[in-house]
Amino acid sequence: MADHCDGKGLLIHICCAPCAIHPLDVLRRQGMKLKGFFYNPNIHPFMEYKRRLDALRGYAAKEALDLHIEDSYDLEGFLGKVLERPEFGKRCALCYEMRLRQAARYAREQGFDLYSTTLLSSPYQFHDLIKEMGQRIGEEEGVEFFYHDFREGFREGQNKAKELGIYRQPYCGCIFSERDRYRKQKLR
Repeated sequence: MADHCDGKGLLIHICCAPCAIHPLDVLRRQGMKLKGFFYNPNIHPFMEYKRRLDALRGYAAKEALDLHIEDSYDLEGFLGKVLERPEFGKRCALCYEMRLRQAARYAREQGFDLYSTTLLSSPYQFHDLIKEMGQRIGEEEGVEFFYHDFREGFREGQNKAKELGIYRQPYCGCIFSERDRYRKQKLR
């Protein structure tokens, strides 16, 4: 691996501010140059998307993190893909594909050495799938996927978000995960 202090550095896709806290701490301790990348057309409804984006903007400003926001909110594109396979797990793979591909393309276009994602911090995500998909997409797009298992700091990051008053969302992001979460609560 190249010396990432001398190169362009690492572009990190950020799903939300709480999930970014631990990975950013780890990567900065490793001396990496970082740029955040927000592209999450999976977050619904729109006010939830806005709330998460605002929380990330505030955290990025506090941490002096350079942040690129792809604020297209492609609701139709996301739903068009996941409605073909709306089952838990299958829709997640489509969601990861959209977001990782967009991050890898941006990383390549901007000359970054590496790209990664804060999705790797959540114990609720399909970690092995993200790793495999990130590596494959990186090869296809011509930018290396940086893998690190950030799950060990997930609770620490969530606790820090709570201490800082950063919005912590109650579900993954898509309307299907919101429905599934609250449907389960209703059944209890």
